[in-house]
Amino acid sequence: MSKITRVEIHAFTFETDNLGLGAHAAAGVGNVVYMPGSTLKTQRFAVRIGCDDGAQGEYVTHWVGTPSALGQAQMLAPNLLGRDPEERALIYDDLKREVRAYDHMGHGPLDIALWDLAGKKHGLSVARMLGAFRWRLPTYASTYHAQHEPGGLDTIEAFCDYAQACKEQGFVGFKIHGWHDGDARKEARNLLAVRERVGDEMFLMIDPACQLRTWMDALYVGRACDEANYFWYEDPYRDSGVAVAGHKLLRERLKTPLLVSEHVRGLEQKANFLLNGGCDMIHADPEYDLGITGALKIAHFCEALGLDVQMHACGPAHRAVVAALRNTHFYEMALMGPGMANLVPPVYACGYSDQPGDLGVDGCVPVPDGPGLGVTYDWDFIERNRTALFTYGAS
Repeated sequence: MSKITRVEIHAFTFETDNLGLGAHAAAGVGNVVYMPGSTLKTQRFAVRIGCDDGAQGEYVTHWVGTPSALGQAQMLAPNLLGRDPEERALIYDDLKREVRAYDHMGHGPLDIALWDLAGKKHGLSVARMLGAFRWRLPTYASTYHAQHEPGGLDTIEAFCDYAQACKEQGFVGFKIHGWHDGDARKEARNLLAVRERVGDEMFLMIDPACQLRTWMDALYVGRACDEANYFWYEDPYRDSGVAVAGHKLLRERLKTPLLVSEHVRGLEQKANFLLNGGCDMIHADPEYDLGITGALKIAHFCEALGLDVQMHACGPAHRAVVAALRNTHFYEMALMGPGMANLVPPVYACGYSDQPGDLGVDGCVPVPDGPGLGVTYDWDFIERNRTALFTYGAS
């Protein structure tokens, strides 16, 4: 039996050209804009778990790697010491209780690293451990937010042009993240124009990211979704995506399925949201929702009810989970825009990529099948760009 003797958390930064924060000046996921000639410095963190028998697991965060999540990962990491790393279900419950007063966002990377450890220990990919049955995943383009600064996705015409380009490249779907000012009329015009441009063959989705100001605004945009035959309508208005009653009333008035609960954390709360009528489809994320262990619990709950689940965002853990689920649709390549790189860390030494230019000609991305998560991390890059190292356990 292996025993965890050491946990490392490496905070690091990387730079991406032609991206910036614009007028927001705050490093939120939705605040990135196209800024030619600018360089955006971004923080993420890496987890490495070591055992007394040499077994090791690792994971580098994508969108969950914020200072807030880093703080929670630091709180949780000491609780792994002395544990059997393969007791993931018990560890999941213990860590869930440990941060019950917080939002749980630091839990996922630790759980994912435990799955990577188990796969490497037994010489299996995480995807095969989960029962994967598909090895190329249909992928949709998930845009950066619209911007008021010139360039990028700054106009309705720019969205139409980019949707058409993504369709021609082979993406099976296109998801709009609109403007931050919550102008319902403009958002409706935009989604209708995109549908007119790409035709009926492409799946279209919209995620206002809770920027529409009122329930009535959400209803207005939802009716435009109905008219344009959108595949789903996601997190519409400023309840922050957590008000069951409001979304239930929307569902009663719209044909377009509501995809909600990205901001409702964990199995129990998502179950409550769905069972009380707040959505048609659940959003889950191995990084956000307490790891691969948590994401699987959510997906299986949805399957038990005969309903679908959609995995949020991208990464090797996400691909492994999607590969093993019957009741899901696409892989989300998030986030993208014209001339805008996906803001995920360049830490892969094995060819793995979530950059738009690396989409397969079949409109799919591959599922890694090597031991563990199936990717090789560039630890030289991580250590060269490291800003802090937190260690727990034996040296």
